[in-house]
Amino acid sequence: MDFDLTADQKLFRSTTREFLEKEMPLTRVRELAEGGVGFEPDWWRRGSELGWNSMTVAPDAGGDSISGEGLADTCIVAEEMGRLISPGPLLGVNVVAAALSEAANADEHAEVIAALMAGEAVASWAVYEPKRGFTPLAPRVRAERDGSRYVLTGVKDRVDGGDQADWFLVTAAGPDGLAQFLVPAGAPGVTVTAESSLDLVRHYARVELDGVVVPDGGMGGGRGGGLVRPAGPAEAAVNRQVQIAAALQCAETAGAVQRVFEFTVQWAFDRYSFGRPLASYQALKHRFADMKTWLEACLATAGAAAHAASLRTEDADELASVAKAYVGQRATDIIQDCVQLHGGIGVTWEHDIHLYLRRATVNRVMFGTPGEHRRRLADILGV
Repeated sequence: MDFDLTADQKLFRSTTREFLEKEMPLTRVRELAEGGVGFEPDWWRRGSELGWNSMTVAPDAGGDSISGEGLADTCIVAEEMGRLISPGPLLGVNVVAAALSEAANADEHAEVIAALMAGEAVASWAVYEPKRGFTPLAPRVRAERDGSRYVLTGVKDRVDGGDQADWFLVTAAGPDGLAQFLVPAGAPGVTVTAESSLDLVRHYARVELDGVVVPDGGMGGGRGGGLVRPAGPAEAAVNRQVQIAAALQCAETAGAVQRVFEFTVQWAFDRYSFGRPLASYQALKHRFADMKTWLEACLATAGAAAHAASLRTEDADELASVAKAYVGQRATDIIQDCVQLHGGIGVTWEHDIHLYLRRATVNRVMFGTPGEHRRRLADILGV
């Protein structure tokens, strides 16, 4: 993130980096990939003890932050996870936890919020649908009212971490328009099927809803499932979720790109050609200068999106799409350039750079492609 950190934020960053380097180095990521595991629940609980899932939660629901800007603080975690291509449902859990805590009936979901903050449960944002792009405000999943309950029918796919999720925040077309529901993964009528992913440890799932019955409110006792009542218009609540997702994903992608750039520059100094280090050649210096400029712009736009969403500024929607459009495009461009600069070793399985390219490529298309966010930006600006 390209902003000045407080002493507490710097300590939090160093603590998070130390934990990730010790508990989830790239060698461990490869081991998880070979075993077909997205993330280990026990590891996720220990990470959650550092506050990874509580900073985007509203204070009234038990949330807390380091700087007063909870989302910006969480983006520090996302950036550090990007540096090591870490697994884990950081984005989905924080989007859902924040949405539940800001709902008008947050008390009905109190136990789920607490479980998400503690890392004892995992939730995912079920917003994509088959053969459709990123259209969070126009779902085709239907929610029909049946007395004091709703019946959900339809399919969600590309659900981030859905194969290990306990809860889904489902967007649906209700009797009165856009609505959202918290659905237990084990509810009757819910079928979860794992989907393939280019990313080795970021798994996705298809979630089929076949007449799933959920109550109008929570299940009682703050245990969760049911209608999530927005404090304002449902569209505003979903756009808020888009802001959080964009900020976290762009921070993670920027962290990944920064790490790739660092070890590529070091490679250029260590690798010799005709008795000179690669870094000494003028043509390569120009390429590194261009990439550095793009990297700093990625960090700046990601930071701006995080701050705007944290402070709920009027341009938060605009900056979220600016970040997604720019970072999504430039990240893969930079990493592809770095692959070329590594030469033949850059396209081997043994080198780690492909792990970063996989993560950046998946992040580019998830929660809105650069093209989709440019169109969203045009709609916001009215052009």
